[in-house]
Amino acid sequence: MQPEQATFLLNVLLPQIKNESKTTRRVLEAVPAGKSDYKPDPKAKSALELAWHLAHSEVWFMEGVANGEFSQGGGELPAEIKTPADIVAWYDKNFAAGFDRVSTLPPDKLVKVINFYNVFEHPAIMYLNFLVVHSVHHRGQLSTYLRPMGSKVPSIYGGSADEPFEIPTQAASA
Repeated sequence: MQPEQATFLLNVLLPQIKNESKTTRRVLEAVPAGKSDYKPDPKAKSALELAWHLAHSEVWFMEGVANGEFSQGGGELPAEIKTPADIVAWYDKNFAAGFDRVSTLPPDKLVKVINFYNVFEHPAIMYLNFLVVHSVHHRGQLSTYLRPMGSKVPSIYGGSADEPFEIPTQAASA
């Protein structure tokens, strides 16, 4: 990949990541505090664990791209995170910092090949696309927890039964 191509992709991905983060935040906010231990199956993560994984992994991907390598560990739910509101506060602070870091990366850092645990070796910029796809996957999982927990499902890529999509009406031209 050439540096100009990586810069082009960065300019495509950054607005998408910023927009997706708004949706991620809305799904995180919808997790009810009193039900954060909910699991649809004994093998599943709890709602709080899944919310943490979703929030943390977005920041982790950005940090890995910015650092030129992915750290091991650190994805465990910290002891100080007790509620979905704690996760949202952490996400607001850390997502913004990670976003600022990747948005200013020079082209030579964007094309640097990063080894992803001997599974993938891609230019750094490609992992920002992984961030989006990974988030969509886990946001979808978490959104299926919401109704059984007594919450409402926010609009994600269109309306939900709880938050219908409304097409704005255009004023009649005179």
